[in-house]
Amino acid sequence: MELMVLLNALVTRLLFVLHSLIGVWRVTAAKKEPKYWLLALLNLLLCLETGLTLKFKQGRGYKWFSPAIFLYLICIVPSLWLLEIHHGTQYCGNEPGAVQVNVSNQDFNQSRESNHGSEGTDHHIIQTAKVFVNQLSTICETVWTLALHQTFLLLLVVGRWLLPIGVEITRDQLSQLLLMFVGTAADILEFASETLDIEDVRKNYALINAILAVWTWSMLQFPLDLAVQHIGCKASAPARRIPSLLLCRYSAELWNIGVSLFIQDGPFFIVRSILMGHFRIFNQMLVFFTAKNILVVTLQLYRLAVITLDFRATVLQKSRKGEVCCCPCEPYEARAHAAGQQGNEMKEFVAFPPKEESQAPSEDH
Repeated sequence: MELMVLLNALVTRLLFVLHSLIGVWRVTAAKKEPKYWLLALLNLLLCLETGLTLKFKQGRGYKWFSPAIFLYLICIVPSLWLLEIHHGTQYCGNEPGAVQVNVSNQDFNQSRESNHGSEGTDHHIIQTAKVFVNQLSTICETVWTLALHQTFLLLLVVGRWLLPIGVEITRDQLSQLLLMFVGTAADILEFASETLDIEDVRKNYALINAILAVWTWSMLQFPLDLAVQHIGCKASAPARRIPSLLLCRYSAELWNIGVSLFIQDGPFFIVRSILMGHFRIFNQMLVFFTAKNILVVTLQLYRLAVITLDFRATVLQKSRKGEVCCCPCEPYEARAHAAGQQGNEMKEFVAFPPKEESQAPSEDH
């Protein structure tokens, strides 16, 4: 089992490094300047994190935070920024997004002819790899950028799945987190591809930077596991206030609401509203996703009001009856589980009486 944990930890981080190196390669090819290979040095941070995790955590994850995901973001996001900014100077043929493959079968025929006279297979493999790389280089740059965006978000979800979990998070919580990540990744991809593909946006350099900044801000939710884990703080005397108790009991729900309002749907709605209101940019998809953001923000605010009013009513009802709320800063599921464990212990105590009492009649005889 420990071998599988170490293998998953290494393989996942290796996938992160390979994908970030592909991004650096595309930046270097698009800019035609070798100095951009220096971006590959960011992967040293991921290598350092791998060594520390293997040494101190035996490959397992941390509580509430995934350093591997965070460092992967640091490695790949600069490359995607440069590709999106360079996007405006690209020409991709008559149709936007079309794949331009101009290499004919001549290259393959030449490689085959050159390999007829060779004795080993190494030369054949090298020539085939060169032809394959040449064909990849002929693909339109916009297609490369979109493919990197898509594989980046897919790798975030798959990588979080493959990374070994820590003791603090269960597999049930991990499955819930992955389902949330899938929906989140789809919304983020729609935001990036739908807004950055608008022609009027591409002409405004400041607007591109603002959209990429919001996109980067939305990616910061992926390294955190707070969406499925409760804080579980203790009900100390100074902390017995309604806001503190509300935060302790509904920490996961409040985190989801905060992510939607301040990290994802809220900023997305602001950007789309600026595009339509200030820059007079209108299209069918932009209007639809703006309406979707308004609906999600409204529902999240409604959910926040329901949670707050329900918790306040519960606390007031308990105080009027003179009852002490049973560990109010823990989630309901945790209290129910603890109560079930206490009941089981009491049943075992009743079923098996103390040893002295059971032996008392035998001594009288």
